[in-house]
Amino acid sequence: MNHITESFARLQQCQRKGFIPFITAGDPDLSTTKQMIIELANAGATIIELGVPFSDPMADGPVIQRASDRALQHRFGLKEILDLVAETRKQIETPIILFSYYNPILQFGVERLARAAVAAGVAGVLITDLAPEEAGRVASTLRANGLDLIFLVAPTTTDARLQMIAERASGFIYAVSRAGVTGKRDTVSAEAEKLVKRLRHFSDLPVAVGFGISSAEQVAQVWRYADAAVVGSAIVAEIERLQGVPDVANRIGQFARSLLPAG
Repeated sequence: MNHITESFARLQQCQRKGFIPFITAGDPDLSTTKQMIIELANAGATIIELGVPFSDPMADGPVIQRASDRALQHRFGLKEILDLVAETRKQIETPIILFSYYNPILQFGVERLARAAVAAGVAGVLITDLAPEEAGRVASTLRANGLDLIFLVAPTTTDARLQMIAERASGFIYAVSRAGVTGKRDTVSAEAEKLVKRLRHFSDLPVAVGFGISSAEQVAQVWRYADAAVVGSAIVAEIERLQGVPDVANRIGQFARSLLPAG
């Protein structure tokens, strides 16, 4: 049983739901990223999504696009991110997954990434723009090294495609709450609950819902029907707001705690 499966199994035993925060590696810098990962783990994160900055983040809204732009100014790559994960994993047990576009992984090398990710303590990889029909080689390589490949599904995903993704996914499935790019929203789309119900017909894997979740009330809403809530843009926006403020990591940890429903 790998780290992601263990984390969701513990939640189920305690009859609890999961919280998955997202941050972009290197925003505002790699050292602060390491501190924020530790604070997010201490704040109660079930899994931490660590975004690999990319120059053309087409699935992301302006908040995460700007985070990628800031991070890319530091001129680091996947090797430095994996080194960061390895150092951080000495201090926390919370699983870390890489959230990336395919281009940085292709440039690094899929087999090289799989070996290096395992050595660093990465639990899984989500590749935003990798179609499941074209993911065979990547999936088999990651699986052979004990890594989960997490897939995205959306309200527009057909039942046939949901079934195909369910057969190829591992760890958990990320259900996008609405069509479009990432970004904070005032409400969670009703389509998200319908999507999760449809997905349950094809998979027993945990389902995490993300895109647009930005408050404790919205997290609680998602917890009614899904196994975990993902919060990305709201946290990244807070990091942007706190640029230049001392003790950013601690304040992001406090912000993450504010996103957890009382009780």
